[in-house]
Amino acid sequence: MDISQIRRDFPILADESYIYFDNAATSQRPRQVTEAVERFYQTTNANPLRGLYEWSIGATDAYEGAREKVAAFLHAKDPSEIIFVRNATEAINLVAYSWALGNIKEGEEIVLSVTEHHSNILPWQMVAQQKGAKLVYLEPDEEGQIPESEFAKITEKTALVAIGMVSNVLGTENPVKRLAALAHEKGALLLTDAAQAAPHQEIDVTQLDVDFLALSGHKMLAPFGIGVLYGKKSILENMSPFLRGGEMIEYVTRQDATYAELPHKFEAGTVNAAGAVGLAAAIDYLTDIGFDEIRRQELALTQALVSGMKETGHIRVYGSPDPAKHHGIVTFNIEGCHPHDVSSILDAEKICIRAGHHCAQPLMQFLKVGSTARASVYFYNTMEETERFIAALPKVRSTLGYMD
Repeated sequence: MDISQIRRDFPILADESYIYFDNAATSQRPRQVTEAVERFYQTTNANPLRGLYEWSIGATDAYEGAREKVAAFLHAKDPSEIIFVRNATEAINLVAYSWALGNIKEGEEIVLSVTEHHSNILPWQMVAQQKGAKLVYLEPDEEGQIPESEFAKITEKTALVAIGMVSNVLGTENPVKRLAALAHEKGALLLTDAAQAAPHQEIDVTQLDVDFLALSGHKMLAPFGIGVLYGKKSILENMSPFLRGGEMIEYVTRQDATYAELPHKFEAGTVNAAGAVGLAAAIDYLTDIGFDEIRRQELALTQALVSGMKETGHIRVYGSPDPAKHHGIVTFNIEGCHPHDVSSILDAEKICIRAGHHCAQPLMQFLKVGSTARASVYFYNTMEETERFIAALPKVRSTLGYMD
């Protein structure tokens, strides 16, 4: 993989004085994606699904073509199983409101992990409060992995298992296929939040046998404001719409309405067709590079970060000691330094990292910290950037007055 050639596809990376290590929050966009969006607006800008003239038909074709692209990317059986939403948060809320509120009963349980992003906690808190259900948490070990003994918490009382595929803090991967099988044995469904997994690895929803999967396009080179909910067709067909309004109806009278077929009954109003086109272009870009190449580059960078932090000293890295289990995410704290200070001091060196609780406060409580710093790499980052990053770390403590 020619990194220098790849970086030329990303205009924002032309300024090599900056190091962007906040890829777990959002990725950068290659020109192939922004040009696809621009081309849509310049040549096919019309409201899709509504007009019988050439531009609208072209917009519809582009939008539905993007759906087919996503379906193939996720190995879904049918494009109608792909629902376009704004982001993974909206996808999870769609399931909470349209499936969970109508199906989860009082006394039943929703099984989560302590490592979840708030987006995969707060909707289930709402459901549990409204339905009289109980939240049950799988507890990870010190490395962030869920021990086999925790799987026994999935019982006949379980109605839903909601689990992230990859932690946005520790980078650890959960055994989604195994958990889906256990959930199904107990008559429960499984939803997986794949926001941190989809940018880095191939996902086969059929092989995993998940019932729902959520992802955000902006973490995988696509524009902001476009995401995906995958759901098994047999389940989606029996769910009520999340939002009601234009385009998601078949027929409306003064007192009642019948809803459109899948997937359109879940896509009310004017859709983000340009965002869907951008997501399709992002998928093409990632597919052309290949996930094996992406993982190889990310692993090399992660290994350099972890070993460099260890040699620097006064740094604690959270999660597994094995860089291969971090999926490009290295979360850390520097002894005696608040993560916000770490981020601000590195910002003065033009190094962009994340600091805070990362929308994962239950995990912070588990780790017994208030916040952490996080460096996250992607395939367009370079070894030279990791070297600059490691060289800058001692400046944090020296700036704060430590004499190491």
